[in-house]
Amino acid sequence: MPSELFKVPTATVVESRKGIMLGARIADDGQWRFPKMDSIPMRFEQSILLFEDEHFYKHPGFNPISISKALWQNITTDKRRGGSTLTQQVIRLSRKNKQRNYAEKLIEIIQATRLEVGYSKKDILNFYASYAPFGGNVVGLETASWRYFGIPSEHLSWGQAAALAVLPNAPSLIFPGKNEVLLKQKRDRLLLKLFQKKIIDQTTYELALDEKLPGKPFPLPENAPHLTEKIRKEHKGERIMTTIDYTLQKKTNQISKTHYNRLS
Repeated sequence: MPSELFKVPTATVVESRKGIMLGARIADDGQWRFPKMDSIPMRFEQSILLFEDEHFYKHPGFNPISISKALWQNITTDKRRGGSTLTQQVIRLSRKNKQRNYAEKLIEIIQATRLEVGYSKKDILNFYASYAPFGGNVVGLETASWRYFGIPSEHLSWGQAAALAVLPNAPSLIFPGKNEVLLKQKRDRLLLKLFQKKIIDQTTYELALDEKLPGKPFPLPENAPHLTEKIRKEHKGERIMTTIDYTLQKKTNQISKTHYNRLS
């Protein structure tokens, strides 16, 4: 295992003193990839585990039953199935999605067990949520939440969390704004499983089914552009919490805009 699992540039994120985003600047490689998350919201965690790896907290990094089923299906049918756990997917992401074959799968399994020894299950989930692709140049849950819904991930509803949970499975195929029928089918199947497992109640399930799918990406907040640019130069790729009062900053911006319009 490398000493540093992910060596990739990250975006610069500037927050108010209460953690509200003031602005952000894209990473040097052109990806909207926020710095690694410390934790992930409960709704997304429940959604991603049920969709990708229901036995995540029980296996040692790989699931022999899933791998056996996938191998049998690959041998006997034309359909391809991976059988990878979330831990294996973290390894694949860190290895930059090298060619998928049986030799690479074996490397993934070995490194996945080592990842399980070196990190907690929560750490591994945070790795996945921070570096999974969500379509286009959007990488990571927090970035996807801001780009597709205009809110921090902790405010995601069940419908929104389920929609984002299915995106990393096929980010190039299920891109928000395209293939919406397929995206809705996958999201709705996940919501049904959440309901059947009694993670959500019937009212929540029915309301979530009616929620809008992510569409055209939202622009990220730009509430303190000069400060954001200054921090980008001095603390590139970091998440910086400032002493700025978000409400006061918004009021100041509005006063400045009104005065500008009057002068124009």
